[in-house]
This record gives sequence, structure tokens and C-alpha cells, in this order.
Amino acid sequence: MKDFLKYVFATVVGIGLACLLLFVFSLISLVGMTASESQTAAVTKGSVLRINLAGSIEERAAAGNPFAALMGEQFERNGLDELLAAIDEAATNDKVEGIYMEVGSTFAGATPAMLQELRQALLKYKESGKWIYAYGDTYSQAAYYLTSLADKIVVNPQGIVDWHGMGGAPMFFTEAMKKLGVKMQVFKVGTFKSAVEPYILTEMSEANRLQTESYINSIWDQYRDEVAQSRKLTTDELDALADSLPALHPTELLVESGLVDTLAYLDGFKELLRVKLGLKEKRPIRFVAPADLVAAAKHKDQKARVAVYYAYGEIVDQASTNPLSAGATYIETMPTIRELQKLRKDDKVKAVVLRVNSPGGSAFASEQIWHEVQLLKAEKPVVVSMGGMAASGGYYISCGANKIFAEPSTLTGSIGIFGMIPDGSELINDKLGLHFDVVKTNKHSDFGAQSVMGVLARGFDESESALMQGMIERGYDTFTSRVAAGRGISQDSVDVIGQGRVWTGEQAIKIGLVDQLGNLEDAIAEAAKLAELEKYSVDRYPAQPDFFTQMFNTKKESYFDEHLRASFGELYPFVATMQKMLQPQRIEQCVYARLPYELKIW
Repeated sequence: MKDFLKYVFATVVGIGLACLLLFVFSLISLVGMTASESQTAAVTKGSVLRINLAGSIEERAAAGNPFAALMGEQFERNGLDELLAAIDEAATNDKVEGIYMEVGSTFAGATPAMLQELRQALLKYKESGKWIYAYGDTYSQAAYYLTSLADKIVVNPQGIVDWHGMGGAPMFFTEAMKKLGVKMQVFKVGTFKSAVEPYILTEMSEANRLQTESYINSIWDQYRDEVAQSRKLTTDELDALADSLPALHPTELLVESGLVDTLAYLDGFKELLRVKLGLKEKRPIRFVAPADLVAAAKHKDQKARVAVYYAYGEIVDQASTNPLSAGATYIETMPTIRELQKLRKDDKVKAVVLRVNSPGGSAFASEQIWHEVQLLKAEKPVVVSMGGMAASGGYYISCGANKIFAEPSTLTGSIGIFGMIPDGSELINDKLGLHFDVVKTNKHSDFGAQSVMGVLARGFDESESALMQGMIERGYDTFTSRVAAGRGISQDSVDVIGQGRVWTGEQAIKIGLVDQLGNLEDAIAEAAKLAELEKYSVDRYPAQPDFFTQMFNTKKESYFDEHLRASFGELYPFVATMQKMLQPQRIEQCVYARLPYELKIW
């Protein structure tokens, strides 16, 4: 019997080891096959850089993962940093003949300022004398804005070009929450601090409508004027076309109106490319991807370095693990502080560019990061490059830099503080029939303690509300004092342009919130100038996670993110933001320096 059990055990162990070895070998083989298929393509004479406008454009390109498709990742994410680097290389690389912008029907675009920065890079590339061709079946307005500078714009004979103007529509949850028996207890400073409005109103306040109209008109004017210049149309003509909704007209109108150059199916367009390249009929076109072109570029490593630190996403004390936050990026307090400390102590780093693309977030976290930026600034120049937005907390961490650059359409300012604490007494006590019986030693011993799933079972009394409002006002005073010191103006002046109001970069430069309109490259050049550097390398931080970190840590989140996006559709950003506001946390962490709600600009 003992021998029998021994043989059975040995067999089971042997089968287990065999399965484990088989899995490891299969994993290695799969990685090898995938890697061999996706390895860097050679950049040869006559190559064309293909920029695929599909999915979204995000601040940085993520490290590749051959298992992304297996994990359900289908939403393509293009890195703005990689696209900019590829376009810059294409301008000077003799092997690259031109750029082909392939417009996908799923292109979700990016923030207006990120698109603007990409368009500026394409305009600079055209100074080299090289060409840009664009083709697509469906051009979203964002895609058309980018491709309008192309030497030839081609659309499918049955395709669409969406050009309709610009608008924004916040979603209001007040009535829905009322039906649930939950109401928001709101504390804020700032006439324009409208992040709380979706939870207490059913429409925009007059102040909020004023500021929203102001910055949306500013962005539209920039978009329209740039397209008019590229397409040699007047602004009045473009406004009239927007009013007529060209997407609903026959495609011939697109050519007649001057929005596009010609109509063709994909095979016809590629024949146009072959003619442009001087290729014989049916000869393959040598396309090269942005990642391949960047990998082929030669970089000179200098001893002196300018560090670009990317701070993008919501500012938080600690990153969320909630499924609704899957796939989100964060500016997390301690990791950010540790990285900035490393840059401060690195003698090879002579200057730092803080690349900020954030709607803000936790006021406490913003203060901690601001402090670390000041310590860094005391030892070496710090220049801020604002991306899509650097608003509220995003402006908080930026305001103390030596110099601030912004794109004309960057959303910035929003200098204000607010707090929101849900009172679910009606839901919990009346609708669910749950009750608390409290014993306490002091007047406020149960402050914030009675809750179910993070929703308070009782509202604040008058004295507690006064204490909360006092904390918010102190936070606003601290915020405005940081801005005043950083920008060299009085605190009263900051209060006038603050009050939670959102400005575009074009507007912000006129009121002293930013120093200069410019992109990341302009900020890098300024940082080098302040550090008195003639020769330098540019290093980018934080380091991107390696392949295995990506595979085991992030792709699980991406899987959830894909399915949540698919389930909620257009509601996804609104639901995700509401969830963040309602998630269980300490009362003192419910104080935010954040952009007004999730405003979708289309």
C-alpha cells in the first residue's frame, strides 16, 4: 500500500512538473513569436511614416506587451511623446520621404491642447519641404483639425468629415441622487468653482455658463483660424460650413467647399501615394511606424542633462484600486515626491521640465508636491510645460516654477477649493431602514463615523458645517498665497483671477498665470537656457515599466477598463468621476482642488 501511494504521489508530481515546464516553454515560445512579429522594422530609403489616428492620444506611450490582445485590450493608445519624437525625426531623416496620416473611425482624439501641440509639430515638419498625405473613411472633428494641414486630404466617396463647431455638456446627478435619498453637503470657495454643480443643481449657474462659453469660444476660434489658414478658407466660410453639418451632406460637397481635396477608395489613395513616391504599379509602399522611427534615431548622450518629468492624471494621495478607475493615470503623492527628490540629488541633471497634464485632485496632495517642487527649484531651474490641462491642483503644483509655458488651448487656472460629503440619511434611515444609536464622550466624537459604504448616515450639524467651511477657506488662502509667491503678484490680485475660474492658455498669459505660449520643446530649451547649457541630453522620467511589470500589473486593469468603457459608453467619464467623489475616505481627504466636473468638449 505504501509503495502504491508512493508511486501515485510520484506520478502526480511528475505530471505537475511536466505541465509547469510545458507552460513555461509555451510562454517563451509565444513571447518569441510575438516579439519576432513586432520587432523594429528597418527604416529604408523611400520610407513613409504612417501615423494611425485611431483610439486615443495619451501623454506617454506605454511599453509594448505581446499579451495585450489576449487580455482583451482593443482600444489603441498612442503616446504623444512618441508621435512628437517620430515627426521630429522624420523631418531630418533622409530615408523618410513623407508622412501618411491614416484616419480611423474610432479616433477619440485628446484634449484640444494636445492636438494643438501635435499639429504644431506637423507644421514644423513641413518646413523641411517634405509632404503629408491624409486618408480616412470618417474624419472626426479632432482628426480633421490635425489633418487639415496635409498637402492632400482624401476621403472615401461614401465617407464623412465631421465639422460642426464646439460645445460642452456637463451631466447633472442631483435629481438622480434625490431619488436615491442622497444629497451632497457642499463647501467651497470661488464663484466659478463649479465642480460641485452636478451634485446640487440641474443646470449650469450663470457664472459657470459664462466661463464655459469663454474658454470654449477661445478654443474654437483657435481651431477655426488654424484650419482656415491651412485650407485657405475664411473663418466665415468655416463657420457657415459648421452650421450646415457637412457630415450629413453628399461627399461631393466636401470637395466643392474646400474641406478636402479629392474622393477615393483606399486602393485609389495608395495609388496616389505610389505616384508621389515614384513607385511602379503595385510596388509595396515602405511604411514605418512611429515607434520604429524613434528606435532608429541616433541620440547623443551628453554629460549635462535636462530632465523631463511627466506629471499627468488626477492628483491623489494614493492611487485607487477600484475597477472604475482601471486604466486611469495618477499623480500619486509619495511616488512623485520620491522621483523629484532623485532629480534634485542627481548632479548630472542640471534643470527639470515638469510636464503637467492634470485636472487637479486632492488639495493636500497638491500642497505636498508643490513643496517638493520648491525644494527642487532651490537647487536647479524648474520650468513647467502645460499639456492638455493644468487646472486647480494641476496649477497648484505648477505655480512656483521659474517659468510656465502653456499651449493656447490649455485649460488652466481654476484656483479654488471645494469639499463634498454625501449625506445619505434619507437613503439609509428611511429607505433601507438602517439606524445608528450612538454613545460618545465628546460633542463631535461621531463626526463622520456613522456611514454605510462611505455614505454618511447623518448630515452635519451647524457647527460641523462651519468648521468644514473654515477648513476650505484656509485651503483657499494657502492656495492663493502659493500662487501669489510663485507669480510675484499680490494675493488679492490672485483672488480676482482665481475664484475657481478656468482659463485657456491664450487667456491666462494676459492675466499673468503663465509666462509664454509654447510647447514641450520650447520649455526644454528655456530650461537649458536657465541652466546655461549649450550641449545637453534630454532624459524622461519616471522610467516606463518594463515588459513583465506591464504584463502582470497593468493588463489586468486594462482588461477591466476595456469592458467598463464598453458598458458605460459615453457615460464612462461621468460615472468614473462621480465614483471617485463618493468613494469611502476620511473627511479631511474630501477637500479638492480640481477642474469643474467632467466636461466633454466635442
